[in-house]
Amino acid sequence: MSGVVIAGLTGGIASGKSTVAALFKRAGAVVLDADLIARQVVSPGLPAWRAVRSLFGATALQADGTLNRAYLAGVVFNDRKLRRQLEGIIHPHVRMAMDAAIHRLRDNGSHAVVIEDIPLLFETGMTQGLAEIIVVYTPAVIQLQRLLKRDPIGIEEARARLAAQMPIEEKCRRGTIIINNSGAPEATESQALKVYSDLMAQARALS
Repeated sequence: MSGVVIAGLTGGIASGKSTVAALFKRAGAVVLDADLIARQVVSPGLPAWRAVRSLFGATALQADGTLNRAYLAGVVFNDRKLRRQLEGIIHPHVRMAMDAAIHRLRDNGSHAVVIEDIPLLFETGMTQGLAEIIVVYTPAVIQLQRLLKRDPIGIEEARARLAAQMPIEEKCRRGTIIINNSGAPEATESQALKVYSDLMAQARALS
């Protein structure tokens, strides 16, 4: 009998969520990356790609037909209505792809920890069926500093991107497990490995 425990992983922009996801993957978890899947479901010719093209027009496409993600980001981060329309196109396809991956794992008959890495987990309401919701916490002031260091954008755009997401404090209130990523990398790794160990114990208990 298989035991699959599914946990959500989220955080704010530049909070270090990707770092924690990599730690989980290295420990043995199956990580389903919503951002990666979102890129896949908008490949040229697919239904989500056609819907995005219809909404934004040809200016949303690059010369090879793929979506111009930089252009779209610049548009939707400053227009809540368009952002929600774009999310309404892409997120259902991401959800279907994740569900299909989980079904395959369960059919394999092995126990596993599945981490659904979803930046906008709460904003999109993709919380159903999760055993735990892990929030990677970094104070907003550090998020801003890291974002400015990471991306070639100005401070106003950086603030707009932070404002487009739910405040990190609210995400922490809604989560069930908090990983504090404001300290040394070793401290973050220690927390992540402890969480993985606990989730794996839950998976074995289901077997």
